[in-house]
Amino acid sequence: MTRPTERGARWESFACRHLSDRGLEVIARGYRCRLGELDIVCRDGDTLVIVEVRARSAGAYTTALGSISRGKRRRIVNAARYFLMRNPQWFHRPLRFDVVAIDGVDTDEPRLTWVRNAFDSD
Repeated sequence: MTRPTERGARWESFACRHLSDRGLEVIARGYRCRLGELDIVCRDGDTLVIVEVRARSAGAYTTALGSISRGKRRRIVNAARYFLMRNPQWFHRPLRFDVVAIDGVDTDEPRLTWVRNAFDSD
């Protein structure tokens, strides 16, 4: 069995391929700062897109999408603010928070759901 970080990287790669196939340009992966982590940072036209990737097995207590708590959203938003502070070229661009949720990762056909504008920075 692989470690959780290796499994997470596998599903983040899966999500990156999905997003790239749909025209988004991946500009950063696994961005870490003292305020949190951003799984994927993309550009969709003029918009900067912060993507949270969540994966769950078929028998999980909650769905991948349902596993994002208010606290998790807050950490993502704070990490995004830090990213923007450190990368001012993106500061005045529109910003969007998406989620790529992958359920049934332990099955032959995992189900990927891409939710654009999944939450706001409030």
